[in-house]
Amino acid sequence: MVSHVLDNAFPLPGTNYRVGIDPFLGLIPGGGDTIGGVLSAYIVLEAMQMSLPRETLIRMVTNLLTDSIVGTIPFLGDLFDVGWKANSRNMALLEAHLANPNKARPADRWFVLLMAMVVIGIVVGIAIVAALLIRAIVGLLSGAAAVG
Repeated sequence: MVSHVLDNAFPLPGTNYRVGIDPFLGLIPGGGDTIGGVLSAYIVLEAMQMSLPRETLIRMVTNLLTDSIVGTIPFLGDLFDVGWKANSRNMALLEAHLANPNKARPADRWFVLLMAMVVIGIVVGIAIVAALLIRAIVGLLSGAAAVG
């Protein structure tokens, strides 16, 4: 299960708390957040195919968006990932729906298409932000090297 690997794969020694690879992916310069975003988006896109109601899809996309925006902050975003666990939150929403599927009316096709475009936009946005951050850091380091 993708959400388990991303959020809860490994126990922290001496505690009952678990972490996954998502916070560690964010430490990889230039693509870690993008890889994590793609994997998180996969969960949401798969859930969209299961006739979830609008409210559930909005909550899932909001979890992904929160994780993605805060996750772009170097180191602080990775610490946030340890506690936020957007993928586990989204799986809990999906499982709650599957346990009681008749509770709400499924989202219509156009809404699902719009949400899918938003999710894809989030992933593309993460990639752009990561590229810009790396470009800025390389510029700063090369400028500092030229001065020193």
